[in-house]
Amino acid sequence: MRNKTLWLLAGGIMILGAGALTLAQFLPEDVAQRAQWEEFLSTAEIVGEEQMTGAKSVTNPWKLTLEKDGVRRVGLWKNVSGRPRGYIDNWKFELAAYRIDKLLGLNMVPPTVERNYNGPGSFQLWMDSWMTLEKKMDDNIKIPSYKIFHWNRALYLQRFFDNLIANDDRHQNNYLITQDWRMYLIDHSRSFRTYGDFLKKLQYTDKRRDGPMEMLEIPRVLLDKIKALDFEAVRGAVGDYLTEDEIKAVLTRRDLILKEMDRICKKNGEANVLY
Repeated sequence: MRNKTLWLLAGGIMILGAGALTLAQFLPEDVAQRAQWEEFLSTAEIVGEEQMTGAKSVTNPWKLTLEKDGVRRVGLWKNVSGRPRGYIDNWKFELAAYRIDKLLGLNMVPPTVERNYNGPGSFQLWMDSWMTLEKKMDDNIKIPSYKIFHWNRALYLQRFFDNLIANDDRHQNNYLITQDWRMYLIDHSRSFRTYGDFLKKLQYTDKRRDGPMEMLEIPRVLLDKIKALDFEAVRGAVGDYLTEDEIKAVLTRRDLILKEMDRICKKNGEANVLY
């Protein structure tokens, strides 16, 4: 029974009540069981496999079915590296993104581990979501008025996170939306850039080419956490999944975020920005 309860919680069936979290998108129960899911991903028997192909599966990952102690779940395994389609793409960035998500307490990235399948690769718990952002936009699905406040804050957190890790592949299919309008973030193998504009400016600001997309409201505790980041803290979280230059680039973007948040606070008033 305990294992089946674990499955229900991580499947996103629990409903977010009126006291919605201002930071995490995973529920407290999910976060508390994260280590168990990491262990499950690492040790459960693989009982099914299917390689994903097509225009929306550019890294050709494997969808693997796992079973252990009566629990059956699916995970996504990928081992992409190099420049398979002209872009730097690396499975190790999936692990680094998950660990930085945990370090900051964002809790928006599903449990992810390294697992050997056809060689080493990243293995992420498959999240049962209601829809992707693409479906929401294509079908013109409206956000309930009472959820708009929390949805907007989730978007600001996504922009904050992608600014920090330099994720240049946040398309509409890697926003996963639950029925209670929480947001999970997947697919981070094109992140952690170390060159050009990724060290000079942020992706999500008022100067974005396709229109302003700012980090308009951010938890004060999150800002305090990135202020305290240093090389050793990031290295301790990500291990060998990032190089020295990639860690230094994260800290460079951290400084850019702090400057940007200072600008937004001066413009809109700190009380209207930090919560």
